[in-house]
Amino acid sequence: MTIPTFSDPGPGLAGRYVLGELIGRGGMADVHRATDTVLDRQVAVKLLRQDTTSHVDRARFTTEATTVAALTHPHIVMLLDAGLDRDHPFLVMELVEGGSLADRLDGTGWPPQRVAVLGQQVAEALALAHGQGIVHRDVKPANVLITPDGTAKLADFGIARLVASSGVHTLPGHSVGTPTYLAPEQLTGAEISARADVYSLGLVLLEMLTGRKSFDGTAAEVAFARLGSAPTVPTDLPAGWAGLLTRMTASEPERRPDAAESARGLAALARGEVPELDPVETVDWSITPGGETQVLRTRPRRRRAAVAGLAALLVTSALVVAFGAGARNEAPPEPPPIPPGVPEELVEPLEDLQDAVYGRTS
Repeated sequence: MTIPTFSDPGPGLAGRYVLGELIGRGGMADVHRATDTVLDRQVAVKLLRQDTTSHVDRARFTTEATTVAALTHPHIVMLLDAGLDRDHPFLVMELVEGGSLADRLDGTGWPPQRVAVLGQQVAEALALAHGQGIVHRDVKPANVLITPDGTAKLADFGIARLVASSGVHTLPGHSVGTPTYLAPEQLTGAEISARADVYSLGLVLLEMLTGRKSFDGTAAEVAFARLGSAPTVPTDLPAGWAGLLTRMTASEPERRPDAAESARGLAALARGEVPELDPVETVDWSITPGGETQVLRTRPRRRRAAVAGLAALLVTSALVVAFGAGARNEAPPEPPPIPPGVPEELVEPLEDLQDAVYGRTS
């Protein structure tokens, strides 16, 4: 397949997409409202910026395409197309008109029933991704889009990790994601399982309920607070909330419910009921720092506050470097595989996009 460029007949990006206003801007890409002239519909086009030359950034951009293409869920932003234009990768996504959850948080607490409904939707999206071996790793308000009718859609799988992938899109010693919402194990470079996303969602729910972040400040301040203590869960919440949020934000991953159980608990809270939580002991998979997958049988354990506080002191200086350093001399990573379940019409465009980004030739 030949990837179309501006030199092809037809208007706009790839001879098909006419870019409109800028509606979002991240660390490596811009998101534009656009018109699909072939299907006469409004879409969102995510375009890697021309000044982005980092192999890691380009790999993360392509990872988002291959990851989201395999995920079909009403609460995950849908990938519609992917390709290159003038050697710059782009993704075409479902356009969500309502903005992000971050845009709507104004420092005041939301009604618990509303928080439960939105939280359930995000948890169900995570449960689907986790069921396919994908950890989002950057669940935060900016990555939860809200439609005009109030539905939540999870976005930005750019740093997601596929269990079966050998590609590691971070430099040794570097954490990824937004420090304010990361799970403790993400801050220390320990093994990461799907329960890291549950922890992050718990912090998002707490912020929605209270109007304030559980952890805020510099990367070092966040790390020290995160590893030294659990987030404060208000005691005046409606029945059932404190128990679920305390479990979701437990320091030990094995004490947290999985995303499916979290969704069931939030559904119960939305109905005004007290959720029933499964026993703590679980069987779970995790991803080692080297990218390998392993299955663990875990049991609840208590970690003394003094030990956690000491860990915070030991890793704080390393985290300052990890979050502040740039990826200047990194080697090109290996591309992730095209996951099963990708619609047939997207497989070839994704393979061509990978060939261009990773410098492969057929």
